[in-house]
Amino acid sequence: MSSPPEAQLQSSGSDSEGSGQACEQSIVIPNRFITIADSFEKKEHSWFVTSQIPTDLSIQVQDVTFTVHKYPLMSKCGYIARLELQPSISNLGYDLKLENFPGGSETFEIILKFCYGLPIAFNPNNIAPLRCASEFLDMSEEYEDGNLISKTEAFLTLVILSSWKETITVLKSCKNLSPWAENLQIVRRCCDSIAWKASRENSTTEDIANRQGWWFDDVAALGIDHFMRIITTIKVKGAKPEIIGKCIMHYAKKWLPGKEEVSVGQKEQRTIIENLVNLLPHQDEGVSCKFFLQMLKMAMVYNASPALISELEKRVGMMLEDANANDLLIPNYKNEDHAKLNSPEHNTMHNIDVVQRIMDYFLMHEQQQQQKQQNMGKTNVSKILDNYLAEVARDPNLSITKFQVLAESLPENARTCHDGLYRAIDTYLKVTYQFFTLFHYFEGKEKQIFQNINSLLSFSVTSVTI
Repeated sequence: MSSPPEAQLQSSGSDSEGSGQACEQSIVIPNRFITIADSFEKKEHSWFVTSQIPTDLSIQVQDVTFTVHKYPLMSKCGYIARLELQPSISNLGYDLKLENFPGGSETFEIILKFCYGLPIAFNPNNIAPLRCASEFLDMSEEYEDGNLISKTEAFLTLVILSSWKETITVLKSCKNLSPWAENLQIVRRCCDSIAWKASRENSTTEDIANRQGWWFDDVAALGIDHFMRIITTIKVKGAKPEIIGKCIMHYAKKWLPGKEEVSVGQKEQRTIIENLVNLLPHQDEGVSCKFFLQMLKMAMVYNASPALISELEKRVGMMLEDANANDLLIPNYKNEDHAKLNSPEHNTMHNIDVVQRIMDYFLMHEQQQQQKQQNMGKTNVSKILDNYLAEVARDPNLSITKFQVLAESLPENARTCHDGLYRAIDTYLKVTYQFFTLFHYFEGKEKQIFQNINSLLSFSVTSVTI
């Protein structure tokens, strides 16, 4: 059997050096003399060939039925050639149903045109489905030279992977092509191409300050699985931690709650959070303390694993001197077990225990740094802690014990000035007295409360006599 003429690659515009400029590209299969088909028609959920030769094959793909000739497909598709086709109910041909066909009925329609010798156009939106579908149907060189597998492979390799923008488009189109796109290495090749272009730009350009992050928007539009693969590859190629960190923060801004337009379910939110945390660079300069605290809050809201929450608390503790007291105000998210506890201590507005653990991690890190003879920001952390205490002191449900333990977390020499702590204690006393008086709860508890306050004040240089 004669094969169709060689395909002609067409390209208008260029995509130079990963600039992100889109270009329209296609591959055209020229017309060849056709005698078997006069025309093609589509009506609602039916697609059929009009011809002087009766059709003899009915193929169902999704909700569309294609009424065609058996021979053009069997001559190019090994899958169909090997099938033992079942006669139709009307005995006028054969019936075939293609389950889980890659790309669905739209892709199959393009393949039919190819089998009938009609011109078809390749573009970034259909090339991955066509490559997967041609593999599904086994459209290899064994059945015809220049068959669809070789043509789609050539277009992917020579056209798509040389263009940044079109590689991004193809990668997006792979979302609903699992497992075919993975097995055919389309996803891997696209991710590697994107990572190579991004990491090459980061490592060679001199005006990185001006062009830094030109690729963030495109990569942030991808699903979390593809994003992870790209960032992991970029990290392996030696990208700077601050570049990786900024890209991850950009992705989180787009996909996580209260941000941009993208909306996903709770399970997917948790998956995104957990994967982003695992991607974060270990170097402190990669991501801000504020971002770690934002991720910690969301991890708690979406019930991320305890190990991941503990990791976030540890990372915040290691850079606590860069924190802000307001960012430490983590709401006390209620769960079912919490709801069963009615004591005021379990109904605080803010989660004091999380901040206590963060302080513990900070002190552990401080001790390690002292052994390395490196100075840490104890003085700055004391100011942050005292400002935090002044804020949570307004909560009437905060127990004196938790208030005292947190205030005494830092060693005595950490505070050069105790004004902030005194202000927090003053606020706590006023709020506690008003609350207990209002609910007739203060009577009989004065001694215990003031003993704790006296102990706390004794810790901070001086004491008062009650």
